[in-house]
Amino acid sequence: MRDHFRPRHLLGRTAVFTMLALAAGMPGLGQAAPAPGKFHLEEATIEQIQHAILSKQLTATELVKLYLKRVKTYNGTCVRQPDGILGHIETIPHAGQINALSTLNLRPAVRKSWGFDERKARSMTDAGDSDPRMPDALEVAAKEDAYFARTGKLVGPLHGVVMAIKDQYDTFDMRTTSGADAPYANDRPPADATFVKRLRDAGAIVLAKANLGEYASGSPRSSFGGTFCNPYDTERSPSGSSSGSGSSVAANLVTCAIAEETTSSIRGPARANNAVGIAPTQELVSRKGMMSMGINTRVGPICRNVEDAARVLTVIAGYDPQDPLTVFSAGRTPKERYESFAHQKSLEGLRIGVVREYMDKSLFTKADEQTIDIVDAAVGDLRKLGATVVDPGPGGALFSSCLRKYEPGTDNKLFTRRFPELFPVDDKGKPATDQVVKLVDLAVDPSQVPDKVTLREFGAAQAVGEGKYTLDVYLRERGDANIKSNADLIAKSTFHGDHPQFPDRKQVRENAEKATEVNMADRMLRRYSVQQLILQCMAEQNLDALTYPTANIPPARLGAPNEPSVNGRGGSWTFLGQQGFPAITVPAGFTTEVYDRVRDPNGTPPPRPTGPAVEGGEGGGGGGGGTPPEATKLEGPVAAKLPVGIDFLGKPFDEPTLLKIASAYTAATGHRMPPPDFGPIAGEP
Repeated sequence: MRDHFRPRHLLGRTAVFTMLALAAGMPGLGQAAPAPGKFHLEEATIEQIQHAILSKQLTATELVKLYLKRVKTYNGTCVRQPDGILGHIETIPHAGQINALSTLNLRPAVRKSWGFDERKARSMTDAGDSDPRMPDALEVAAKEDAYFARTGKLVGPLHGVVMAIKDQYDTFDMRTTSGADAPYANDRPPADATFVKRLRDAGAIVLAKANLGEYASGSPRSSFGGTFCNPYDTERSPSGSSSGSGSSVAANLVTCAIAEETTSSIRGPARANNAVGIAPTQELVSRKGMMSMGINTRVGPICRNVEDAARVLTVIAGYDPQDPLTVFSAGRTPKERYESFAHQKSLEGLRIGVVREYMDKSLFTKADEQTIDIVDAAVGDLRKLGATVVDPGPGGALFSSCLRKYEPGTDNKLFTRRFPELFPVDDKGKPATDQVVKLVDLAVDPSQVPDKVTLREFGAAQAVGEGKYTLDVYLRERGDANIKSNADLIAKSTFHGDHPQFPDRKQVRENAEKATEVNMADRMLRRYSVQQLILQCMAEQNLDALTYPTANIPPARLGAPNEPSVNGRGGSWTFLGQQGFPAITVPAGFTTEVYDRVRDPNGTPPPRPTGPAVEGGEGGGGGGGGTPPEATKLEGPVAAKLPVGIDFLGKPFDEPTLLKIASAYTAATGHRMPPPDFGPIAGEP
């Protein structure tokens, strides 16, 4: 039975810090550091929430109700659906709704008393929902209030922190379907994901499951949750797949949320929603309890400020025997809590490299230019903060000469496949020449390496059968009586049908089902190769971190075609993060105008992209998942004030350095602002 009103043992170093802090009354854990002034809900930080509780301005129950009032006001349907939730949609300017949260953690009677409809129920298969072992958000809050009234202490480091969890992750008390409208016999999984349990044990109050692009696609739509909208412009995408996680935080429906990233689904929604997202080192946070636990998937927080995201990371990070990848984190995490690194004011002594490969206007389109200019200005801010900025300048490349030196041998068979003109093969795919000799030539004389060897053009590294295998393992372990495999999801689920505006999610499942083997060799080679290459290139220039735009293309209109790959640039810059490097996204400013991608009925469709930068349409309105490329064109400029994000990327397990950079930059620049159409409601403190 779960106990939500006493400090609980947290795995690893978190337990030690929690128990010591609770015993000693350490600020930020047992007691929040003093935060003067009256409590205001909009943009409230964890420190401010806990100060308000400790100073008896607020109870956890009152806080949950305040957030519920905002959910009731702003979480409605944000598009017209003349054919129902599965059919054609029409956008609504200034809709005043975002549809970010799909499931609310409320008992049936409480949900009805608040006026939330049946589709927001905790479970569609347990109408009674009376199990006392499954307290809802208000019941958890009441237990925290009782504990505080009895002891004068907080239950843990996240006491009173109201959170949303992406529906890709298991919550034992709420339905988990990865956005699908699938007929599970029991839509609740048997247990929490590892990190969800850690959050609850630390005092977090899970209020909702966040909408997501179905099965973690880049599309801002799911068959169960419907279409979701960007709070800064409700006719635009909040960026997939963790759309609801990012937009619910941006609109102050929750304190923080958890997202998932395979390529950019933490950083993308943080960027599109003017928030902070931490995509940690791949091996730092357990993935156990998620659908499709792939080699590139990672778990991370989205909050409105760096310190709050760091506080959440402290709780969820660390070794979990149920996720073998996390064994690499053993002995490699800092002794201090992550939030201790989130108060930096100066960047003296740090060397930051600018990835100009992602910022060369001559290689991209008009749609990229304003974002590049905004991030260029951010580079100047880093200099003002004292960082040594290593910048090859406009048109330059930070790592090309280094990659030309080391990539051919390190990437070996993946490299030779990319350049068949240098490494020809016969009709059976066998080498027609001695490839070893040619690789030796390139190693000795890097000037012979093709010019296309850049960070933008590594090419794809497939993981054959991974999607089917990981989903089937999850479903087998879940043990549902009706949905037992990917094949069952194909045969029994209901799918939305607005194509080509939104991609065919059934087709994606069908394509995955065709696999008859699991072959991770190429992806593992690529991962090892790139980590070695980037670490070598960073070491040669003595770099502590890298910086670049999270995405060059501002949030697209809902239903827009995918942004085509241009010189390796797709919707977001995803490649380095895919290989396990930690990255943090923070607000860098806003556009004043954008160029929109529209369908061109008279144009010629481009070839299907093969580069690593494209994640299923993420950053575009349509999503991917096997959708054929369309003929498109740019229209604009269109006046639009939309968020721009900047990434700081570091070496594996060096989150502390990234938190220092991000906290100093955000404190100095202050680009975070709440969406104007989603301000305080009547009676809100």
